[in-house]
Amino acid sequence: MKLILIVIFCILGVPSYAMSADSVDVVKNQADSAYSSEDFAKAEQLYLQLAQQGESAAIYYNLACTYYRLDDMANAILWFERAALLDPSDEDIRFNLAMARNKTIDRIIPRHEMFFVSAWRTLMHSHSVTQWAYFAIGAFVLTLMLISLYIYCSAIGLRKVGFFGAIFAFTLCILFNILAYNLRYYNKNNKSAIIMDSAVTVRSTPTKSGTDLFVIHEGTRVEIRDNSMRDWAEVQIADGKVGWVEKSSYEAI
Repeated sequence: MKLILIVIFCILGVPSYAMSADSVDVVKNQADSAYSSEDFAKAEQLYLQLAQQGESAAIYYNLACTYYRLDDMANAILWFERAALLDPSDEDIRFNLAMARNKTIDRIIPRHEMFFVSAWRTLMHSHSVTQWAYFAIGAFVLTLMLISLYIYCSAIGLRKVGFFGAIFAFTLCILFNILAYNLRYYNKNNKSAIIMDSAVTVRSTPTKSGTDLFVIHEGTRVEIRDNSMRDWAEVQIADGKVGWVEKSSYEAI
């Protein structure tokens, strides 16, 4: 029976919910036009429709800007964060994300880190995994070119350039690979979310009868530490405080 159904679907075809490239361009133009005309409600619907078609830093950014103009800071921060994951080197995304965060209620001071830990984290998040991988490939190709210069060039000065340059380029290749691997591991194992409810009471246990620890508000970023419960998750905020919130109160980045 399954085989018959598969054959029927192959012959007759099944409805596709993915847009064609032309349709995407049409909707994108309509969304941009609605945004330019300050019809932000319509722009929101169209950009959301585009966001459902696949990951795009540009679409996520436009959608975040739309929410910002609608004064919906929780959704603005959520989509700026999603855009930053895809293109962390984009200065416009980072600037507007900071602007949106400044309009939230909570002013959480991050816990202190050693300088070199903070510097490494900043460097790691300055580019995406794909970008670091491209840098590593480029450094490896440069290493091969410099090795060739050392082997085949007869001039002493150029041979020195080839020798020491190859060492430096290969060191960069290793560094870029480490950064790409660490960032990929971080993205895979660190689950972040944005609080969407106007105010959320963080509790000591995953029940409504748990002790009230503190209150956080919409737009606050949290790190999910324990997601094993059905309706509750243990979260941590930037200053290190930990507690339990209902899963319905946040949206995963």
